[in-house]
Amino acid sequence: MSVYLDFNATTPVREEVLDEMLPWLRSGFGNPSSSHYLGRAAREAMEHARSRVADAVGCEPREVIFTSGGTEANNLFIKGLASSLPPSRISISSIEHPSIAKPARSLTRSGWSLHAISVDENGLLDMDDAGNAFSEGGIASIMFANNECGVVQDIRRIAEMAKSGRTWMHTDAVQAFGKIPLDFKALGVHAMSLSAHKIYGPKGAGALIVDGRLPMMPILEGGGQESGLRSGTENVAAIAGFGAAAEIAVSRMAALTEAVASLNGKLASALAAMGAVLFSRNVPALPNTLYFAFEGLDGGTLVTEMDRAGFSVASGSACSSGATEPSSTLLAMGVNPDLARGAVRVSLGEGVVDEQVSAFIAALKSTISRLSGMMRRLQA
Repeated sequence: MSVYLDFNATTPVREEVLDEMLPWLRSGFGNPSSSHYLGRAAREAMEHARSRVADAVGCEPREVIFTSGGTEANNLFIKGLASSLPPSRISISSIEHPSIAKPARSLTRSGWSLHAISVDENGLLDMDDAGNAFSEGGIASIMFANNECGVVQDIRRIAEMAKSGRTWMHTDAVQAFGKIPLDFKALGVHAMSLSAHKIYGPKGAGALIVDGRLPMMPILEGGGQESGLRSGTENVAAIAGFGAAAEIAVSRMAALTEAVASLNGKLASALAAMGAVLFSRNVPALPNTLYFAFEGLDGGTLVTEMDRAGFSVASGSACSSGATEPSSTLLAMGVNPDLARGAVRVSLGEGVVDEQVSAFIAALKSTISRLSGMMRRLQA
């Protein structure tokens, strides 16, 4: 048996999405910048996809800048905007994805100051700290939904605070897209990042949604594609797949949310009964995400053992130079480092059924019993 429970890492490509991609990998191979028939056909497919993505998130098609994924979109916002502004302050949350945190830190080498806004024990942004950070203007990036614990921020309120402080506001919505409704204009942000492979689309396609008032500069220069903000011949097949995936994700969101939320609740109850510590359970969070740890058990070991049992889940720890480090997200939330090293994430998605969750619970109970027994023997 093999059960995939790591949908926040990536998702399988839906058959309907693959069907829309295949023609552009076969006969429709034209360069969308070419003026002949094959080029025009590719351009039309790409613009159709742009409109579908725009409709899915409540923006104008001209505001959709296609990229290779969420990481590039995040870097384009930070580096592309910073290069057009005098150095000031960049504010991010203390639980941002590395594709925001690292380029933000890199700006400090060119005169920018960095403020990491604190979060509470559930991962929610400290609004007083945010208000102080935004009062100096500059740039801000706050993720919509955290990829580890699933906590969802009040982005509309945060965007209002940022604007009152004359701060350009971006949100990394990669994990939120397809799980909770997104409306770019209603949110009031200036920019938003998306990725296709989190919504049952292909890897290698994403977008930065950009308000036209944003004084952006490209970080990739060349032929001037994507309104001059992202040069390079476009990946038409992946972009076509992205458009299809975006449209389908919105149409199926309500049903999928209901299904995964029910399974999430069942799993959370079972974990609590087993003595697990559950993170970010009493705050707004993604309906598919469950983040937990068991006292005294290493998360990486537990993930490996569950993989051997046929279940794909994720660890909250990171490996660097052979050493296992606890999740920076959990540390920012004030979690004890030893407990943070034990963190495991289960993220549910399309196709997961009740019987598979029951099987996971049974396998987890057995694995924990065995690992705990080994620990007791080692300590005896």
